[in-house]
Amino acid sequence: MSIYITPQDELHVENQGIALTCPHCQTLTHVSASATPKFTELSLRKPKQIGIVFRCDACGEPIFLRFPAKSYNPQRIELSSNYAELERAPENFPLTYLPEEAELMFREALGCYSAGCYNAFAAMSRRAAQSLFRELGERGKLEMFDTLQEIRNLAELDDQTFATLRAVLFGSDSDPWPHQPHLNAESAGILLEVMRDLLYQTFVRKARLLQAMTFRKYVAPQVETSA
Repeated sequence: MSIYITPQDELHVENQGIALTCPHCQTLTHVSASATPKFTELSLRKPKQIGIVFRCDACGEPIFLRFPAKSYNPQRIELSSNYAELERAPENFPLTYLPEEAELMFREALGCYSAGCYNAFAAMSRRAAQSLFRELGERGKLEMFDTLQEIRNLAELDDQTFATLRAVLFGSDSDPWPHQPHLNAESAGILLEVMRDLLYQTFVRKARLLQAMTFRKYVAPQVETSA
């Protein structure tokens, strides 16, 4: 995706434009440039990062994005497509179905992810996993590892990605954290989706199924038997 600023102070985004989850209305939507820095000032100062204010096409609220500057030319200023969201929509998950300690750990993990603190997110995800292992016992830990293997096959994860996930979630408690893999935005996003699926399969799916079955039990029509 090509993104650049013209001498007329206009932002051009080729292809499909920029779409993201709005931090205000939490809708996946496109955004439109609302305030673009002056081309002449940028060309004079040549900052490494350029901030642009956008407007959410769904709710109209302002969204601030920061772009690394790729190159400065007389006809355009090229921006990287790897922008940073200064304010991100919070990540949600039905935490009430988790054991109390794991709920607290994963709640903080989601907060770390939303703040862009990816290694802190990995650390809190591991603490949440360790809490679940204590709750489920050794058999439950093995079952969660089997679920991770299933996710690997379904998502067609490569060996390196799977090794990172396994090290973060199932590494030995005696391993000091500095020796664990360091995550970037991409690997943290994969870890987030894996954690969601692990927790859903292990706790949320079962709890919701039991709730639904209990509900059906009480609302089922009673069949009267004749004497």
